[in-house]
Amino acid sequence: MTMKSDPRTDLLSTEPEFTPSAEFHVAHEGPRDVGLVFIGASLVAGVGDPKGQGWVSRVVGRTQHPDVDITAYNLGVRGDTSADVLNRWRTECPPRWAGRSEKRLVVSVGGNDAAKGMTLARHRLNLANILDDAASAGIGTFVVSPPPSSDHDLNHKLEVLVEAQADVCSRRGVPFVDCFRPLMGHEQWQSDLAASRVPGHPGQAGYGLIAWLVLHNGWYDWLQISS
Repeated sequence: MTMKSDPRTDLLSTEPEFTPSAEFHVAHEGPRDVGLVFIGASLVAGVGDPKGQGWVSRVVGRTQHPDVDITAYNLGVRGDTSADVLNRWRTECPPRWAGRSEKRLVVSVGGNDAAKGMTLARHRLNLANILDDAASAGIGTFVVSPPPSSDHDLNHKLEVLVEAQADVCSRRGVPFVDCFRPLMGHEQWQSDLAASRVPGHPGQAGYGLIAWLVLHNGWYDWLQISS
């Protein structure tokens, strides 16, 4: 008798076993010196925001603390997929962490993967490799999902992709912020997308919504600072 394969099992079998070789440490004496790198595509870069802030600058602005010296970098590149981020984070991030005692990486990818037809298995593997390689180097990671678009078919793909991201992060104990479900059908989000000068990207209000979701879903706990 021929056994049928389970697509969910097949997806998981493509991911590497999580075996970090280093530990992430937070300094408990003296001021903390944190290198905070955000990497992803155009939504990380803040494309379409007339204020030029996007969600990243809004989050960084709300993360200042007297006991923590944060040096933040935005490495968003328009059009990037998870494969692009996987290829470039290893070379672009380390110079930003040079001399910092605490290394943090925020990853936000997926919208271009869904739009360009990348398979779910490949997306999972790319994200898993980024998170596992970072953990092996003692780098703390945090993942932010893509938000919904104004395209119904694309949203169907994004919904599945975001579920996969949540699972990849859960298996590794990595904090994950779902920006898809809370903003799906959200009136202000939809109107901001419709009014944006850049198709597929929000304006000032939409980026503010993403920033709010990040700040209120484990951000301060991850950084181990009081809000």
